[in-house]
Amino acid sequence: MRLVSWNVNGVRAAVRKDFVSTVASMQPDVLCLQETKAQDDQVLEALQELQGYEIHPYSAIRKGYSGTCVISRKAPLSLRYGIGHEEHDQEGRVITAEFTDYFLVTVYTPNAGAGLKRLEYRTQWDIDFLTHLRKLEESKPVIVCGDLNVCHREIDIARPKANYNKSPGYTQKEIDGLDRIIDAGFTDTFRHFYPDTVKYSWWSMRGGAREKNVGWRLDYFLASSALHDRLSDASILNHIYGSDHCPVVLELKK
Repeated sequence: MRLVSWNVNGVRAAVRKDFVSTVASMQPDVLCLQETKAQDDQVLEALQELQGYEIHPYSAIRKGYSGTCVISRKAPLSLRYGIGHEEHDQEGRVITAEFTDYFLVTVYTPNAGAGLKRLEYRTQWDIDFLTHLRKLEESKPVIVCGDLNVCHREIDIARPKANYNKSPGYTQKEIDGLDRIIDAGFTDTFRHFYPDTVKYSWWSMRGGAREKNVGWRLDYFLASSALHDRLSDASILNHIYGSDHCPVVLELKK
């Protein structure tokens, strides 16, 4: 099984940048998108040329903002939208797709915002999201993928000292939120296979950051410990363009 996650920073813009041919080259069994920035009907229209997949979008109430989507060759057994909290679920940030032997959760975690003005909300989000994952694990193992909007360790950000507790995505409260998920038994799959590899998944669109590789690792696949023996490989496809994020991949043994 080849699972791919990608923050496309606008699905309609991505389609204009060869998204369909890029997906064909990646050959995912399941592709999870974040930040679609479109309503459900607009997502379906934008992706109408994508053949061989079921498409399940989840848009925010606010138009042109946030949004997630699960695209799969095989129909999920069930789909759940949101995490059961109205204040969170207005932004289309979480889809839970149930497959035979695991849940696949795609998430676009809220950004703490300019001046960290949304950091307290983000902190509560992390707590509530982990509660959602724990409830799912009562039934079967869980894989989490998406833009978690946090760099977990210094190795995951090009300029840690300049950003620590100053920039959204690299505050101690956000790091603590991811720590709690990992402490609950989830594996950061990329670090599982590549503990010392410096590789990023997001770059600012300013100042030639991508060309200079001044980046952040914000995009993850996390997996329940029960799936440990099925993990085959994880990768960050930083040669793929079309967004300010690049796709990340998890390979599972069937």
